[in-house]
Amino acid sequence: MDFLLTNSITFLSIFKKYAINTPRRIAHFLAQLHEESGGYAKFNESLNYSPQGLIKTFGTNQISVEQANLYGRTAKQKANQEAIANIVYGGNWGKVNLGNTKVGDGWRFKGRGLIQLTGRANYQAYKEYSGHDVISNPDLASRPDIAIDIAGWFWSVRFKLNPIADTNNINSITKKINGGLTNLTERVKQLNYYITIDTLGILKKKVKTILLPNPNYNFWFGLFNLNK
Repeated sequence: MDFLLTNSITFLSIFKKYAINTPRRIAHFLAQLHEESGGYAKFNESLNYSPQGLIKTFGTNQISVEQANLYGRTAKQKANQEAIANIVYGGNWGKVNLGNTKVGDGWRFKGRGLIQLTGRANYQAYKEYSGHDVISNPDLASRPDIAIDIAGWFWSVRFKLNPIADTNNINSITKKINGGLTNLTERVKQLNYYITIDTLGILKKKVKTILLPNPNYNFWFGLFNLNK
């Protein structure tokens, strides 16, 4: 909750911008962000895998056993995360699924932000939508305000998840976000947590304390309906 409170104005803005505007939509949205970012703590994808972890996570269609043994983390060596990224997100698979067309795109466009934006095609689509040049400067996707906006865009524009959230189908949402059902139990746990609290009310209360001394308070008051 600390991260949400610190970025309360940004979260209220993207809730409005991307129509994440019901308790159920907000709960599903935050449950997925919480899991994808390790509790709002990780803004850059870690590829610090053991050889066994690489095969389990990506499969031999993305990385061979030989490559996993060569670059994965062992007692004798650190994981070569750049090499791993360029293998698992590169080649024909990366081109078809992520739009990674240039050498080094796998590492350059690894997962970043709260929802782990991955691949040149996704970065390019967000750039075209927002104007933020995450192609020339991919690290922008890790900046908290942009990371939150990317999450809203990915949720509402890229994959149109609000209607699925309305049906309470966490499995379908997780598959869209994650590509599978990784850590589904934890996602359900977080969903149940966010369902039980008035996140919108908590954030509005926090924003009031921030904006009361602000000469533009009346503008923000109307924008966020802080009287509700």
